[in-house]
Amino acid sequence: MDRRESLKSLLVGSVAGGLVLNGCTPTEQKEIVSVDKPTGYGRTAKEKLRDERLRNEQFFAEGELETLAILCDIILPAEADFGSATEAGVPEFIEFMAKDMPRHQVPLKGGLMWLDNQTNERFNLDFKSCSPEQQLVVIDEIAYPDKAPEHLKHGVVFFSLMRNLTLTGYYTTEMGIKELGYVGNQPNVWDGVPQDVLDEHNISYDPEWISRCVDQSKRMDLAKWDEEGNLIT
Repeated sequence: MDRRESLKSLLVGSVAGGLVLNGCTPTEQKEIVSVDKPTGYGRTAKEKLRDERLRNEQFFAEGELETLAILCDIILPAEADFGSATEAGVPEFIEFMAKDMPRHQVPLKGGLMWLDNQTNERFNLDFKSCSPEQQLVVIDEIAYPDKAPEHLKHGVVFFSLMRNLTLTGYYTTEMGIKELGYVGNQPNVWDGVPQDVLDEHNISYDPEWISRCVDQSKRMDLAKWDEEGNLIT
């Protein structure tokens, strides 16, 4: 299993537990909304006004957004068939979520400062100015919680939050959903109770009824009933 497949597995497991955005408070449920399409997703008028206000505010400075974009693409880079996290608009998603869920603001801002401090100490550069190789020196040390040394625990917590937000943001976009192969609810075909079950109970369908109700060529037709409740067509 490659890294991207591993991350998808991580996402599916997190969503099943309701923990991707809720951290250690799974009882607080939040709706994932589209940052780019503010209408048509079941919001009240008051909620829409709030969403619009949040979109018009800017929480991260431009330099911080650049660093977020680099981190997002380290976590989910582009591959042959699908684009990167930044191509899917994940940094903008994280910007919105920081405003929508203020409890993420201090961990995210603090984590970005921690990252710059680390690279300044090692390379005399802020994180976004480092080479990709230098950036990965730090990221590789905080990307694996079980292996990270104790003195880097703050970076581990920050990177885990970034990974969760990046996966949630990416795999709730059209691009990410296509990669998961999710097709939504699909109509199935019902052709009646299996014959062996009917035989077991010594019952059978009325031929006229079954021809009306289990004729797949008419599955899109609306049924019509008479005033006494009898099926007409």
